[in-house]
Amino acid sequence: MRILLVASSIFICFLLSCSKERQNTPDLSGISSEPEIIRFEQLFYESSADGLPALKAQFPFLFPAGNADSVWVNKIQDEDEQYLYAETQKQFADFSDQRRRMESLFKHMKYYFPTFEEPRIITMVTQVDYNNRVLYADSLLFVGLDLYLGKDHEVYADFPGYVKQNYHKDHLIVDIADAMVRPLLGTPPDNSFISRIVQDGKRLEILSLLLPNVSKEEIMGYTQEEWNWAEMSESNMWKYFVQNELLYSTDPELSRRFIEEAPFSKFYLEVDRDSPGRIGSWFGWRIAEAYWLNADPGMRGLITIDNQELFKRSKYKPAK
Repeated sequence: MRILLVASSIFICFLLSCSKERQNTPDLSGISSEPEIIRFEQLFYESSADGLPALKAQFPFLFPAGNADSVWVNKIQDEDEQYLYAETQKQFADFSDQRRRMESLFKHMKYYFPTFEEPRIITMVTQVDYNNRVLYADSLLFVGLDLYLGKDHEVYADFPGYVKQNYHKDHLIVDIADAMVRPLLGTPPDNSFISRIVQDGKRLEILSLLLPNVSKEEIMGYTQEEWNWAEMSESNMWKYFVQNELLYSTDPELSRRFIEEAPFSKFYLEVDRDSPGRIGSWFGWRIAEAYWLNADPGMRGLITIDNQELFKRSKYKPAK
């Protein structure tokens, strides 16, 4: 009898869990998406002096005034740039998989943000400009394909491991979604540590809603090992924040220690080297996710609620 009761409890929990997941799965059947993708890197690096005038007329915003045509011809013929172009084509000559991912992303954007209009996607070679992997400017979205060649590619040989960890094509859709989500949130309304991590947690939760087929690890930019470490250490890390009275601290140094890109988080303990960077953002996501599941606020409610109020209503408790 006891075994039957336990089995029944597990089955009921499973049904409740599935019901909750279904509740948060939008019906996209009436939403269409037709991304316009312009392979500018192909048009440019396969062009010539004769073809430049037409290319400049079509994309004037990519050809700053004051540069003679010889500058662009030299750029097309540059050996290093041709190498980068060739490497991007090895990974992205067939763009159909990325197109399907963008279609899904844009459908979710239209579901949650009905006034959203699809931008034109322009793929490029940026000479490994890691600060501008994806740029979103209202009706245009620029994608630097040379930042997604795979973390072990030789062009990233001098980059720190934590920087190049997500330089692979499966992370491209995450960066595209992220570029569109960040402007929706702005800066935290107050400078407390809890507000800062919840603000970033909102961003990550929105990304997970827009990208339901992308793993949490990929959205966070963690390896599986880093994610597992965070889950196993959740209770102890949260205890550290509480006992050291960090949650409502306005110390700006906390962003550097726990939110900004870094090889590891900085508790100033022996455990530091084992921890992944941005662990504060990871906690912010846990809090925002708990709020979404408990309060079912809708997208507008998630974005507009005060960060400290969200924390209170989330009823977040770290896993034991």
